[in-house]
Amino acid sequence: MPAGSWKDERAAGAAPRIAYHELHEFPGWDGAPRFLSTLIEEHRPRVVLEAGSGANPTLPAGEVGRLKLRYITSDIEARELEKAPDGYETRCLDLEHGPLPGDLIGACDLVFSRMVNEHVRDGEAYHRNLYRLLAPRGLAAHCFSTLYALPFLANRLAPGMVADLLLDFFNPRDRHQQDKFRAHYSWSRGPSAAMLKRFRALGYEVLAYDGYFGHPYYQSKLCPLDWLERLKSRALLARPIPLLTAYATVILRKP
Repeated sequence: MPAGSWKDERAAGAAPRIAYHELHEFPGWDGAPRFLSTLIEEHRPRVVLEAGSGANPTLPAGEVGRLKLRYITSDIEARELEKAPDGYETRCLDLEHGPLPGDLIGACDLVFSRMVNEHVRDGEAYHRNLYRLLAPRGLAAHCFSTLYALPFLANRLAPGMVADLLLDFFNPRDRHQQDKFRAHYSWSRGPSAAMLKRFRALGYEVLAYDGYFGHPYYQSKLCPLDWLERLKSRALLARPIPLLTAYATVILRKP
């Protein structure tokens, strides 16, 4: 099933769908609006909370209006929410440490995040709090980078200033609209048995867990390394090792 097109057709208690893909299939960047729209079209949520979206909500405001959603873009930093376009409900939320607002507990039909989970210090607390926000049968869907790809391991281990310099070299960006935040990679892993166990221990059903091999960080400036990265990715697709993914998506459900 292509990344970004998913539907839960499993019997209750069935094993999750686990699959592996090439880098270009990862829906956490340009494909995120389509990925999110597909989930909304298939599950018809009324209340959608995007975690950590701040200045850059995934779903366009016009689409939010067309679908008649209560769409909440949230961030831990109020200054990031001030950069968000008009047309969204904004909430300043610390989804890791709380406290959680009473009006959202048990009220969200879909919680979505993209490229946020790797920045969370305490993955267990974060995912437990998102579980509390979900309505019964609500979904949590996440797109994130995973620790053991070499650039992300270096980002995790390097001092903050060095990590910033590396990011500016390999992936320059508009720092006003897309600021750099420290990555910690707590619970940011590929679809290993250990991760399935962690999510289930919090009460989630794991519906789908996809891993993606390869990363784009050598493409423009280190072409020989990029060639080797592509060879490695093809080998891993033939014999997947969950801990060596570079990115992942997971879809969870609250029973």
